[in-house]
Amino acid sequence: MAIALPTDETIAAIATAVSPGQGGIAVVRISGPQAITVGKNIVDIPGTKPWASHTILYGHVMNETSNERLDEVLILIMEAPRSFTGEDVIEIHCHGGLIAVRRVLERVLTHPEVRRAMPGEFSQRAVLNGRIDLTQAEAINELIGARSTKAARLAMTGLDGGIQLRITELRETLMDQLTELEARVDFEDELPPLNRSEVLNELRKVQTELQQLIEDAKRGAIFHQGLRIALIGCPNVGKSSLLNRLSRRKRAIVTDLPGTTRDLLESEIILEGVPITLLDTAGIRATTDEIEKIGIARSQEALLSADVVVMVYDLSLGWTKNDKALLDQIPSQVPYLLVGNKADLQSTTKTTNPKQRIEVKNPCVDVSAKTGEGEEALTHALLDVCGAHETQGILLALNERQRDLAANAAVALDRVNEASNQALPWDFWTIDLRDAIQSLGEITGDEITEALLNRIFSHFCIGK
Repeated sequence: MAIALPTDETIAAIATAVSPGQGGIAVVRISGPQAITVGKNIVDIPGTKPWASHTILYGHVMNETSNERLDEVLILIMEAPRSFTGEDVIEIHCHGGLIAVRRVLERVLTHPEVRRAMPGEFSQRAVLNGRIDLTQAEAINELIGARSTKAARLAMTGLDGGIQLRITELRETLMDQLTELEARVDFEDELPPLNRSEVLNELRKVQTELQQLIEDAKRGAIFHQGLRIALIGCPNVGKSSLLNRLSRRKRAIVTDLPGTTRDLLESEIILEGVPITLLDTAGIRATTDEIEKIGIARSQEALLSADVVVMVYDLSLGWTKNDKALLDQIPSQVPYLLVGNKADLQSTTKTTNPKQRIEVKNPCVDVSAKTGEGEEALTHALLDVCGAHETQGILLALNERQRDLAANAAVALDRVNEASNQALPWDFWTIDLRDAIQSLGEITGDEITEALLNRIFSHFCIGK
């Protein structure tokens, strides 16, 4: 690693989620050279038990100026280097909720040798001290933020070192080729000729693997980021009923009156491992109601921000001119799915399938939000439109930062190939080959600056 940040300060933060009335315990983590000293100064431990590494002590956090007990706690002691950060660490396990854990943290921070940790600073110190590599640290953050089981599994692949191993192998292959090329630049007359075809073949293998990683990352991103799906349709076609059906709860108010939904309603669901935010929009129509107008304007904005649009129409009424006008408002770059609702009320005089009357190739599914008819087909079609079925078999997925760097490396290898096509000397090859190696090194943390490292960890939660 090309940097060595100072880690001689002692830091502290709440390391667990904090919510009123939630969580039986909370953890305050302290890391640094004064961690154990701080613990001894603020916690009253009955008896004469030693503060030995990897032991648990029982006691009370005491007020700084009085004998008031702030909380009853357990103290976990981990001396360097056998801790998450590689430094002396203590964890104070106190009661959960809001007040108790904050009082404990405030008491810790009264110690002159302790400051509040920055976001991701514990993980950053773990990387700097060689306890974990950069890809593992990022995987921890992704595991914490995982919104589905599949996302958690992909994060665990990174945490187990899968990304580090794969990228390191590719980088070492490039470094082997760079060594051969640089030797020819300096000592070409003293060494046997280097076969250009063999060099290019090795570089193409690396490039092919990088392209596969990039494609897997693009397809696997939906497990981490999730999808925003907007439900649109004319008033009273059953968008809110469909939202309630998919959400498995009465998230939206449902009536027979058109225009009931006047604002965007969001509901989080998981479909076959894919986190999805459903947006129930106001029915788009001409209206004089000022509040409804605002809701309709927000519905139109949702069309632009959605990853996928589900357009709902009323099967019992058939496809109408208003439905067609609304369909035309969907941006051309946004994929959509047509859903005919109220299959339980479908009239025998209903007009033919809309796909036969309007020139669209998108799938159309008939459902009943009331009875659940067609729900399985809807789920399957929705995941098809989202491209989720293309993610089957992905075992390793780079995050966005890693994917961009892998793409940079692949582009650099393209330039090497171009240098070969132009019959340029070896030293031209080495320039772009070094760029590719640099990009892969930034993924693993072997080639990284202090500013970049700080930027990466600034996106982590405080306490991690």
